[in-house]
Amino acid sequence: MTEPAGFSGFTTETVRFFSALRKNNNRPWFEEHRAAYEERVLAPAKLFVTAMGERLRTIAPGVVAVPAVNKSIFRIYRDTRFTLDPTPYKTHLGIYFWEGARPKMESAGYYFQIEPPTIVLGGGMYMIPDKLLGRYRRDVVDRKRGPEIRKIVEGLRSLAGFTVEGEHYKRVPAGFDPGHPNADLLKHNGLYASFEAKIPEELYSGRLVDYCFERFEPVAPLNRWLMKLFK
Repeated sequence: MTEPAGFSGFTTETVRFFSALRKNNNRPWFEEHRAAYEERVLAPAKLFVTAMGERLRTIAPGVVAVPAVNKSIFRIYRDTRFTLDPTPYKTHLGIYFWEGARPKMESAGYYFQIEPPTIVLGGGMYMIPDKLLGRYRRDVVDRKRGPEIRKIVEGLRSLAGFTVEGEHYKRVPAGFDPGHPNADLLKHNGLYASFEAKIPEELYSGRLVDYCFERFEPVAPLNRWLMKLFK
């Protein structure tokens, strides 16, 4: 059996598919264009997951990269059970590379998203599991771990195009000093870095792996800090 070719980029048809889906977010249109989704979105996405996973393992040896829907590739179907928005499909491609053996959404990782006209890259933990919030807060104010995460966060904020997000609570949790140098981080229930830009030319070639890696690499210290919460 012939081995599949390596990742050589997404195509303009990938971008056109999501631009058109935004205007035609309904089941009849999607079913009519399902072949385009599978050929122009899913097929290159699977190759990208494999190639990007190999590169990420140079800085995160335990990263998980599985080229399949509901694994590294998020499903395109929206969960409409708890929203007033009835549109059935996501208008973006989302891919996640997570660290360790835990469920992917309970682990720190690296995120990739195409949503025309932008690309979003990032990493960290979108939502810290409730059972780990206490540990997270203790570490944020710890004499050693606290200064470490402050340095990581400020380093990421200093990079062009990067933001650090995840603040959820209006007040510092009870039992913690509102005047602590890391008081802002105590109001988080997630901690992640995001980079957003217009879709670059690299999207259309294998150089996309290099483009993403350059922006994932600075996030590695954040992921390593977060994964220590599980130890």
